[in-house]
Amino acid sequence: MKILLNNIDLNEALFANSNIGFVPTMGSLHNGHISLIKKSLKLSNKTIVSIFVNPKQFNNKQDYKKYPRNIKKDLRILKKLKVDFVYLPKMKDIFKFTNKIKIKLYKQDKVLCAKYREGHFEGVVEVMIRLTEKINPSKIFMGEKDFQQLLLVKRYIEKNFKCKIISCKTIRNKNRLALSSRNIHLNNHDLSKAGKIASGLINFKKTLFKKKNLKNLILIKKNELKRKYNIKVDYLELRNTSNLKLTNKIKDSKIFIAYYINRVRLIDNF
Repeated sequence: MKILLNNIDLNEALFANSNIGFVPTMGSLHNGHISLIKKSLKLSNKTIVSIFVNPKQFNNKQDYKKYPRNIKKDLRILKKLKVDFVYLPKMKDIFKFTNKIKIKLYKQDKVLCAKYREGHFEGVVEVMIRLTEKINPSKIFMGEKDFQQLLLVKRYIEKNFKCKIISCKTIRNKNRLALSSRNIHLNNHDLSKAGKIASGLINFKKTLFKKKNLKNLILIKKNELKRKYNIKVDYLELRNTSNLKLTNKIKDSKIFIAYYINRVRLIDNF
C-alpha cells in the first residue's frame, strides 16, 4: 500500500495505470466504506482511497471541527484490505493552482438536504470534480445512504468525465441503522433509538404497497416519530428514485428522512 501525501506522489503513482477504482472518503472508516473498497478491489486493476475532510461541504464550522478523524486507525484498516494507494491531500493539493469551479444546482434539486444545508452539495460536487480530474478513475464507488448526493455526483461526473459511478447498497448494523461516521457522536441509548427509527421505517414502507393517499400516511408517520422519539425531523418524504420528485406511488420510490438526535443529524432512505 502506497501512501500519497501530495499531487506529485499521486501523479507518479498513477502514471500508466488503467482501470482505476476510486473510493472517496472523509475518513473515520466503517464497514460501509469497507464494502465500497472491497467492490473496487474486485472490479478494478488498482484501487485508490482518498481521505479528505472537505470544508466546502460543511455549512456549519462547528460541524466541520467536530467531524470524527482517526487517520491511524483508517490506515490500519486500508493496509489490511490491501488497498493499492491512499491519497491524503492537503487543502492546497485540492484547491490551489486550479481553475475556479462554480457549481449551480437547478431549482428542482433544492429539495431534501439541499433545502436544509445551503451550499452543501455544491461543495461536494466541486471536490468530486477536482478529485476526479486529478485521479482520472474509470469507476467511482459511492454508497446509497446519501442517495441525493449519489445522484448529483453521478450527473456531474458522468457528464464531464469518462468515468462510471458505481452505486453500492447501504450497510446497516444489527439494529438496521445505516452506518455513518457521525454515529460515533451518539451514545448507546441514542444508537438504539436511531435503530428503532430505521427498523420502523423499513417495516412502514412495506405496509404502503397496498395503500392509497401515501402523502397523508407519511405525514402521520412523521408526526408519530416526533412524538414517540422526541426528535426534530427536517423531512420525511416519498420521492422518485430517478429525479427525486415527490410521488404518491410506491413503485420506483424511496422514503427519505433527515432528523436530529441530540444535535446529531442523521439521514437515511428506504
